Amino acid sequence: MAFLADALSRVKISATIAITQKARDLKAEGRDVISLSVGEPDFDTPDNVKEAAIAAIRRGETKYTPVSGIPQLREAIVRKFKRENELDYKASQTIVSTGGKHVIYNALLSTLNPGDEVICVAPYWVSYPEMVSLCGGTPVIVSAIQANEFKLQPEDLERAITPKTKWIIMNSPSNPSGAAYSWDEMKKLTDVLVRHPHVWVLTDDMYEHLTYGDFKFVTPVQVEPNLYDRTLTMNGVSKAYAMTGWRIGYAAGPIELIKAMDMVQGQQTSGTSSVSQWAAVEALDGTQEHLPVFKKAFEGRRDLIVSMLNQTNLLECPKPEGAFYVYPSCAAAIGKTAPSGKVIENDEDFVSELLSTEAVAAVHGSAFGLGPNFRISYATSDANLEEAGKRIQRFCANLR
Repeated sequence: MAFLADALSRVKISATIAITQKARDLKAEGRDVISLSVGEPDFDTPDNVKEAAIAAIRRGETKYTPVSGIPQLREAIVRKFKRENELDYKASQTIVSTGGKHVIYNALLSTLNPGDEVICVAPYWVSYPEMVSLCGGTPVIVSAIQANEFKLQPEDLERAITPKTKWIIMNSPSNPSGAAYSWDEMKKLTDVLVRHPHVWVLTDDMYEHLTYGDFKFVTPVQVEPNLYDRTLTMNGVSKAYAMTGWRIGYAAGPIELIKAMDMVQGQQTSGTSSVSQWAAVEALDGTQEHLPVFKKAFEGRRDLIVSMLNQTNLLECPKPEGAFYVYPSCAAAIGKTAPSGKVIENDEDFVSELLSTEAVAAVHGSAFGLGPNFRISYATSDANLEEAGKRIQRFCANLR
């Protein structure tokens, strides 16, 4: 009898975590590594949020909380969805979990049976298909190619839906591509979903506030209210509020699903950190004056790295609408020989050689289900980005 669960054989280690750890190891050896692999803002948590957490500690808000979250945060979530997304929920339709990943995992664990299919749009966040597999479902990968700006096309969605489809996971703006759907683009997808009432929608809106230029964010139920009764809308405070370590994700959806997720969470972690929840109340209800500052900085960084990559031999980099990632193609580098003598056979070879040769850490696109591309996070300083861009240009210039 094997000791480890068979489910583990269906799951891969997170590529983003693995690359980030390899970069840390090289730094520990004394290499001057620039890590562009981690999906974490380099900004500090806003002061008003930190002060709210300190005040909560001083008030003694340090006990267990209700599994689904403190009432004050659930009400703040209701206000947020109404104010920013024109969505009406009751507090009982919301849940607070230990990060957005926990929300998604609980939803899948609560609903999937063996044989159930979940549509994941490639390039996807590395955890989506792995969580589906861990929960006993079958990930169905649908590619959103670079020629379509990494956006799912309605005809491809239609073809992917079968009688076994239970969920589609949508992510706009996207990790890893930064692609985001306009109202019209989203409407074409929701029109397909309306025709298939057995398919539920799990929308990951974690990068909602990080869109650039004149782009206007929309979420599926906002565009198509007929999906309200079968959509879980997930968000959190990690990215837009620079609160990754606080571990707060939240969602709203049909009460039956929320109750099921509450039951699952009650047997896993129970309620998340009480202090973090009080900080999240302030994040959602308090001043939002940091948001335009963050957005301006990220937009400038996006423009800088896109420009440098598009001036690089063998690379092509689309300009995304949101998040803090770019997803350049290294297709022209496949078959070239690196300075080490290694022939680059795929995007994983490309990022591995880039790291060992120039000490720049990025994540290969095949980890996100679509190559030959690689993901760069520009959630770092302009100086780091400029130096990294120079190193990438030098690396590509030395390919033969």
